[in-house]
Order: sequence, then structure tokens, then C-alpha cells
Amino acid sequence: MVENLILGVVVMTLCLVIQCVVVAILLLALLRLEKRGTIPDRLIGVSVLLAVFALIMMAGTLVQAAVWAAVFLARGEFADFATAFYHSLVNFATLGYGDIVMSERGRLLGALEATNGVLMFGLTTGVLFGVFSALLHRVWDAQHEGGVSSASQ
Repeated sequence: MVENLILGVVVMTLCLVIQCVVVAILLLALLRLEKRGTIPDRLIGVSVLLAVFALIMMAGTLVQAAVWAAVFLARGEFADFATAFYHSLVNFATLGYGDIVMSERGRLLGALEATNGVLMFGLTTGVLFGVFSALLHRVWDAQHEGGVSSASQ
């Protein structure tokens, strides 16, 4: 049990690093857009940018689930990566289908992955909300400072 707890904490830390790298890349991209003056100030542009950010963050989530799947596979919990990855996504998203279960010795890792997923989805939600809020303020400011009517949106 202690071995699984230590392994789980190590994998959770790796997942946090992955998520932080994804967030840092997105924020650097946002800063570059700001420097170039190409951040959208219309709702459609903000929506597209937010969708791109969400897709990139989802890719980071899939990478994290793949890391957990690789750990499950390496520990002999599953016979193939596809099954391990499916189970990992179910754990990470805290769905808990129960159609595929881990051995008694590996169950703690599944619970730790679910905890990791909750934390990472919370981080993703916070980042997306922060970006959306900042961009929405830009739209608001552009409309009210530039005299753009809401009908043109």
C-alpha cells in the first residue's frame, strides 16, 4: 500500500508538471498575441481562441491519462494499452463505470488517479475561466471605448 501511495504521488506530481507546462505555453502564447496586438476584441474571436485553449488543455489531460495508463500497464494491471487508457480516462474523469476494475493491489492507484483528475479538471476550469474573463473584459472595453454598438456583435 505504501508503495502504491508513493507511486501515486509521484505520478500525480508528474501530471501537475504536465498541466502547468500546458498552462504556461498557453499563457505565453496569449502574451505573444498581446504584444503583436492580435488578441481578438470581438465575441466570435474570443470564442474561437477559448475553444483552441480548451482543446489544447484537453490534449494535456489526455497525455496525463496516458501516463497513468502506462503506469497501470507497467504494473501488469491490464494486458494492453487501449484497455489501460480507457480505464485511466474513466478514473481521471471520475466516471467510475466499474466495467473494468483493477486488482486489489492496484486499487489505490485508481483512487489516486481520480483525485488527480478532479484537481486537474479544476485547474483547467480555473485557467479557462481566467482567460475567458480577461478576454471578455477586452470585448467590453473595445465596445465602450471605441464606440462599437452591441448590434455589430
